[in-house]
Amino acid sequence: MERVSLFDAIDSNKRNSVLLILVMSAIFAGAIFGFSFLFGINPIITSVIGCFALFFYAIITYFAGDRVILALSGAKEAKKEDYPFLYNVVEGLSLASQIPMPKLYVIDDRAPNAFATGRDPKHASVAVTTGLLDIMSRQELEGVIAHEISHIGNYDIRFMMLAVVFVGAIGLLANIGVRTFLWTGGNHRDRKGGSGLAILGLIFLILAPVFAMIVRLAISRQREYLADATAAKLTRYPEGLASALEKISGNAMPTKNASDTTASLYISNPFPKKMSFLGSTHPSIEDRVKRLRAM
Repeated sequence: MERVSLFDAIDSNKRNSVLLILVMSAIFAGAIFGFSFLFGINPIITSVIGCFALFFYAIITYFAGDRVILALSGAKEAKKEDYPFLYNVVEGLSLASQIPMPKLYVIDDRAPNAFATGRDPKHASVAVTTGLLDIMSRQELEGVIAHEISHIGNYDIRFMMLAVVFVGAIGLLANIGVRTFLWTGGNHRDRKGGSGLAILGLIFLILAPVFAMIVRLAISRQREYLADATAAKLTRYPEGLASALEKISGNAMPTKNASDTTASLYISNPFPKKMSFLGSTHPSIEDRVKRLRAM
């Protein structure tokens, strides 16, 4: 593979991720208008209500989302005296990246994996599984932690929460619209000249959650590439992360407390044998390793 600049890789992935968020915003706006067409409501009214609901959902997710994720994952706070090696690695990489040291958590799980969560570098956490700690060398663990530190420093943790908010809001709006349409029997279709727009609105409401999930998965894959590139820049040793990813991919065990909601947070797909028909939350390990070794 042609050797690429670390800075070019980072800039390219940032541009692609911003573009994907703009697409997600357009899908949300389309769902708002689809709802309006379906029920003959003034789009301005629907937009105000929809944006208020999105803002309320975002506030809850912003301030409480990381605590919920850690609890669902079975993460327990790691004490320095119990994991001095892990603390040493995280502390050093935090200093190198000039961000506050995140809180550390360990998940009792034989599957090797890790994730970062939080709302900004001052309120961030990194969680690793016991399986990861068992099989990684120091350089490999540094590569994994650098990847998670990069998610924090690049504000991916906030970025992915935003993507989750959009997907949740679009799904909720579509669910309410379609269920209400079916429950009322589509009586609004009798309005003169409104049937065409109503059908168009119904079709878009049905498809909007699918489009949103596809875009969310694409965002997740772009952020993984970005974190890989930033981690390589941070450690100046891409081979450490490449080797760690190969070890993780060689383990086919699913991460037991992961879910479809939290899957995109992990450094590697927590369901290695499960593939969604919409695509994967992560790029292939083979492609990521090739990119790292080309840096």
